Amino acid sequence: MTATGRADPPAIKLTRREHVPLGILYMLGATILFAGSSASAKWLVASTSFGEVLFVRQVVSLAVCALIILPFSGLEVFRTSRLRGHGLRAAIQGSAQICIIIALTTMPLASAMAINFSSPLFATLLSAILLREAVGGARLIALLIGFCGVLIITEPGAATFQIGALFAVANAVLYGSIATAVRGLSATETTETLTMYQMVLLTLFFAPVVLLLGFKMPTAFEGSILLFTGIINGVGQYWWTRAISLAPTSAVTPFYYFSLVWSIILGFLIWGDVPSLALLTGSAIVVGSGLFLLWRETGRKAAAAK
Repeated sequence: MTATGRADPPAIKLTRREHVPLGILYMLGATILFAGSSASAKWLVASTSFGEVLFVRQVVSLAVCALIILPFSGLEVFRTSRLRGHGLRAAIQGSAQICIIIALTTMPLASAMAINFSSPLFATLLSAILLREAVGGARLIALLIGFCGVLIITEPGAATFQIGALFAVANAVLYGSIATAVRGLSATETTETLTMYQMVLLTLFFAPVVLLLGFKMPTAFEGSILLFTGIINGVGQYWWTRAISLAPTSAVTPFYYFSLVWSIILGFLIWGDVPSLALLTGSAIVVGSGLFLLWRETGRKAAAAK
């Protein structure tokens, strides 16, 4: 409703032009920055509360995105008739980020990222449960195989199970709905509007977290890492949103799996984490199941359009 009591004007549907190659390039760039941001956050939470890491990173990301976007769009970028959708997306994404940062405190970087790649499987499962969508035999088999891959990565058992794995799985469940939400919002919202609302609302979302967990003045080195993390996270979020807006989700999402490659490399260089056979095997199963679901859904949509 507007201030005069009138109903909000209907959202204007944007004319969408697909630019798949450019969208893929944005997604690949985002995977490099996200892997770097996750590695920096994992290093920081060893001496700093995760609430402080999330909040400071988000404040810096907000400043970076504002410098990129506002000089060209001004405050007009905040004009929207879909505030509820932006709020829901921010709540889901904020909860997902809390889960993954907790997972990173107890798990190797590559393992946490690998579990995150099961998000398409959980998205399919949630659609079946909440939206009553038919799963079908092939999709059900893919879900079961993908879940087996997650079990191989987490190695559940009294001697090996880590509580962080539960938070990594929770992050995957939440993340499974974000790409779909962004793609739906991008029908009426520009990349700049999507990014700025995300940055502002996530900053507000994390403020109570840092108040609850406390704030410790970082050292000069810790502060520089926090600043670096916020910068690459902000640019990465903009590039990721840009990729989803430029091309169909099915075209760019498979390239998000490159995050695992960068995470394995960074995990080895920084912490000496050597990828285990279980990690490599489980990751291959999870990635393969996710790609199969994307390929199958793309084929079904193409057939329905004929």
